[in-house]
Amino acid sequence: MKDKFILDACCGSRMFWFNKTQENTIFIDNRSYDKGFIDNRQNRELHPDIIMDNRKMTFPDKSFKLVVMDPPHLIGKPDGCRMTKTYGCLNAETWQDDIKKGFDECWRVLEDYGVLIFKWNEASIKRKEILEVIGKEPLFGHPNGSKIPTHWFCFMKIPELSSEKDGGKEE
Repeated sequence: MKDKFILDACCGSRMFWFNKTQENTIFIDNRSYDKGFIDNRQNRELHPDIIMDNRKMTFPDKSFKLVVMDPPHLIGKPDGCRMTKTYGCLNAETWQDDIKKGFDECWRVLEDYGVLIFKWNEASIKRKEILEVIGKEPLFGHPNGSKIPTHWFCFMKIPELSSEKDGGKEE
């Protein structure tokens, strides 16, 4: 696994990847579907390298230099509309806990001075609310005033800052 130092923790069908088989990346998701699972679109499939829930990953601490987290953004039913089938969905009652657990797991498997890229769309939940749930401040992204509903946030696991914000606990 030494050559696998990037983790996509919610890979879906890898739509934002230029190289969908990037050799240094482990792609995980809790779902797997063959081509045509969305409205018989033959170009869309969902096959992670490992079927795994990002809220409870089996990777050792500090395993990755870069982690990408693009969790579901919509509250809904998995078998509902085309969007929830494509991207997955959040449970209305548990979404805060699910996002927090997933983010914390991504943080756990991130090396010191590693980078976590978090993608979010405000379709169901606003940017401010998701950042409150995460409980960490991004280095940069869309800080305010953006009319674009999709946001990319960049976090870096700086040990001194991590220890201070976690009450002195070592990551």
